[in-house]
Amino acid sequence: MGMKLALMISVATMLYTCQAGSNLHPLILIPGNGGNQLEAKLTSDYKPSSLYCNKWNPVRKDKEGWFRLWFDPSVLLAPFTKCFAERMTLYYHPDLDDFRNAPGVQTRVPHFGSTQSLLYLDPYLKHITAYMAPLVESLEQIGYVNGKTLFGAPYDFRYGLAAEGHPSHVGSKFLQDLKDLIEKASTSNGGKPVILLSHSLGGLFALQLLNRNPSSWRQKYIKHFIALSAPWGGTVEEMLTFASGNSLEVPLVEPLQVREEQRSSESNLWLMPNPKLFGSQKPLVITPNATYSAYDVAQFLSDIGFPQGVYPYKSRILPLTEKLVAPGVPVTCIIGSGVSTPETLFYGENGFDEQPEIVYGDGDGTVNMLSLLALESLWSNEKNQTLKVIKIRGVSHTLILKSNAALEEIIGEISGINSIAEYYVGYRIK
Repeated sequence: MGMKLALMISVATMLYTCQAGSNLHPLILIPGNGGNQLEAKLTSDYKPSSLYCNKWNPVRKDKEGWFRLWFDPSVLLAPFTKCFAERMTLYYHPDLDDFRNAPGVQTRVPHFGSTQSLLYLDPYLKHITAYMAPLVESLEQIGYVNGKTLFGAPYDFRYGLAAEGHPSHVGSKFLQDLKDLIEKASTSNGGKPVILLSHSLGGLFALQLLNRNPSSWRQKYIKHFIALSAPWGGTVEEMLTFASGNSLEVPLVEPLQVREEQRSSESNLWLMPNPKLFGSQKPLVITPNATYSAYDVAQFLSDIGFPQGVYPYKSRILPLTEKLVAPGVPVTCIIGSGVSTPETLFYGENGFDEQPEIVYGDGDGTVNMLSLLALESLWSNEKNQTLKVIKIRGVSHTLILKSNAALEEIIGEISGINSIAEYYVGYRIK
């Protein structure tokens, strides 16, 4: 731990002690895409595509047959990568107008309400799969206690939400569970409103929760919303994921082996570049035969060989992305900057099965700066909305949960919110 962060935590701890410990607002962590463990169970309806994917794999299961689907290190080995992908794949059912698991695959999210499944994606490989562990440790050092003042809201990150008038069974249930957790956390802490602290995709879910509940509920239960690295307007990298697959820097994984599974993810569709923000003039993908802007995503999905994604995108996702409504509660965005981020993808004559040439721009390595700063432009005329933006140069999308510079800002922000001193709201660059 850096000296400056240690000093920050020491000061925050003294403030906490001086305020008799009762001044901490309960805090709920909402992870990003792939940011918590996911478990699965195979039923008699499961039809493996190969012997490698038979029900004996993986060997480690509990007595009821549940095993960790995400993250499991077997995904690194080619034959088992295919098993992982087919078990993670979602299917859109036009008759239901909703997404479902693959036949014979049941899934569940362990430890809802606790930080346990957010700390490490694989508890047996803590060193290489740490996610929110450094952040939780820093929060505990200023007095937060898991299950008392600190809570986790893991979810099935493959699923997203849908626009009004369309069902979204899994995503909507998560929002209801999150709402119940917020109310429970507040009630168990003397009625104090809650601080929501999200990372990446979790920020989109949190904003949707706030906007789907009345102002009176928000004012009663929400103290502050802190969003880390939120992709408010989607990312160009998501177009690469759909076109060519994305190994997400996991070693030994071939992008094409996971491409179909990644295309099937409802939440990945949600992260396509927002036309309202990226506009119609900026080329995002260029091929010998076509150029695609954010307004051409539907055509892009068809041209890459994923026409089944067009209707869900146009009917369920696109109307959802048009509503980034100010929630009327204080919001702080903490983002990385100055990290090379895909801005334009160039494909050659060999098509989308090969990785593209990439022109990079500013962002956090995953999310473009335009998307990270979207709320600043969209809410500039909102008189009843408090928005603070903190930019940390050189901090990437995931490093924001681990680096000393980022943890200093996060802990400082939370300590300020908890402090009896007047809380300053504004804009600054670090």
